[in-house]
Amino acid sequence: MASPPPPPLLLTLVWAAALLWCGGCDARFVVEKNSLRVTAPEALKGAYECAIGNFGVPQYGGTMVGVVAYPKANRKACKGFDEFDVSFKARPGALPTFLLVDRGDCYFAKKAWNVQNAGAAAILVADDRDEPLITMDTPEESGRVEYLENITIPSALISKSFGDRLKKAIDNGDMVNVNLDWRESLPHPDERVEYEFWTNSNDECGPKCDSQIDFVKSFKGAAQVLEKKGYTQFTPHYITWYCPEAYTLSKQCKSQCINHGRYCAPDPDQDFSKGYDGKDVVVQNLRQVCVYKVAKESKKPWLWWDYVTDFAVRCPMKEKKYTKECADGVIKSLGLDHKAIDKCIGDPDADEENPILKAEQDAQIGKGSRGDVTILPTLVINNRQYRGKLDKAAVLKALCAGFRETTEPAVCLSEDIQTNECLQNNGGCWQDKAANITACKDTFRGKVCECPVVEGVKFVGDGYTHCEASGAGRCQINNGGCWKETMNGRTYSACTADGCKCPDGFKGDGIHKCEDIDECKERTACQCKECNCKNTWGSYECGCSGGLLYMKEHDTCISKSAAAQVGWNFLWVVFFGLAAVGIAGYAVYKYRIRRYMDSEIRAIMAQYMPLENQGEIPSHSHHIEM
Repeated sequence: MASPPPPPLLLTLVWAAALLWCGGCDARFVVEKNSLRVTAPEALKGAYECAIGNFGVPQYGGTMVGVVAYPKANRKACKGFDEFDVSFKARPGALPTFLLVDRGDCYFAKKAWNVQNAGAAAILVADDRDEPLITMDTPEESGRVEYLENITIPSALISKSFGDRLKKAIDNGDMVNVNLDWRESLPHPDERVEYEFWTNSNDECGPKCDSQIDFVKSFKGAAQVLEKKGYTQFTPHYITWYCPEAYTLSKQCKSQCINHGRYCAPDPDQDFSKGYDGKDVVVQNLRQVCVYKVAKESKKPWLWWDYVTDFAVRCPMKEKKYTKECADGVIKSLGLDHKAIDKCIGDPDADEENPILKAEQDAQIGKGSRGDVTILPTLVINNRQYRGKLDKAAVLKALCAGFRETTEPAVCLSEDIQTNECLQNNGGCWQDKAANITACKDTFRGKVCECPVVEGVKFVGDGYTHCEASGAGRCQINNGGCWKETMNGRTYSACTADGCKCPDGFKGDGIHKCEDIDECKERTACQCKECNCKNTWGSYECGCSGGLLYMKEHDTCISKSAAAQVGWNFLWVVFFGLAAVGIAGYAVYKYRIRRYMDSEIRAIMAQYMPLENQGEIPSHSHHIEM
């Protein structure tokens, strides 16, 4: 006997409960936070935690400084502030305004929208009850709320007690200065960012589904570039739910689940009598996971983005093309192995677990700092759930915040993503304007002052006030920062492998100045009686009077005939020396040859007759008598 169909309300509750399913353990939702630091007044100075809202654009990797204001009217911000003729737009040169409002009476997102329209730079929502911080989420019917996609200011929920202290300070006339800090909201351990995108192939859930596929289309190019160059490791995921065992044979579960109720998805149009069923969505989700798996095995995981965008365009539900045949056409156009993908999908009608979907359900469970995935779509970056608007620029900023500083790819340093702090006063770092070398290195989070490496030459120093080239090639870069000058066609440099040292013939610090040494005046050369000294730049010239010849090695003058005699005497010495060496060599050669020949002769004769030093050998004669 078949089980009775589940009541509609019960089925709805099952889907809601399934969102928190984690295989028999308690579901865990992690509130993502950022830091709020009060810098004035003195009584409030310090750091406080606040929860990041799931709308707007958090400034991941950055900070914002502003002044907190608390409105005298419309304190819950459920109405537009233009109705009260109030604006919170900062005047030129003034700090931006962070508007503090109270929780209650309307959606968090509605408050943010009204605050943004009033000109505030951020919204702080004070809780109205003493409880742990929660995540401010979008309305359940978010698909019908058009302003959600247009919220661009960051939002934060603060505790009731902290909110009360802020209100009291403002009421007392204190100026409350606050620094919102998202630099540590995302882990940034190394040069690669790992991120997951939890999504759905259903395209009939209204504006929410439309915005999801719009994001995939707009982000595809950046995602593929980052993946191809090894900057990121991306993994797509899909949420599935289970059907309670008591209802696995019901019509509703059969239409929404595969593998006998183990993996289910809600009916796309919430009408069980027409259109596509939930099980169709599960199969297409499974196919997309397998497309990624096969593409990854072929070393091209980025093809997932092509498949998903092409499938959305070519195989929409409203055109009745949400089918295996249409999907196979897209797979074939991308050059993927559809047989391998079909094998990965397996048999949806089998009464057994599907290893791919089982792994997806296991992945829904939070691990470490990441909570359970309960919302679609969800982006997880470096094992931390992203909060905010699903927008290309906002998500790219969040990914950039996940890189260790100075390892970000070039796309993270573009003007659209961040401000280059090195452009203003060189970021306060060391620079050599003549050689166009700077220690300022632009990063997504700001800048660092770090002595550079130029053309293979490493500069060393503190990066702020001093950097100096080091190593053998240091003189190739701006002459190593040392003195160098050319005069009368001659060039001298103070640059050496060990530092800056004035060359011979000069004196000075070797860096800013090297002065010529007047060897004649200082009597350090050409000082013999007959010598005539003339100073030159970097050296000197020395001549001799009376037709004498100057010998620099001995700093003396000698006659040319004496020099010639000395020359001939030297040649004779060399000649007789060589002759003596030749005769001695010949004598040694003859002696060695004679000894060798004597030993050879003695060896030969020993074979035929006794030698003097051998004993006598007795002889025996035989007489033959006739």
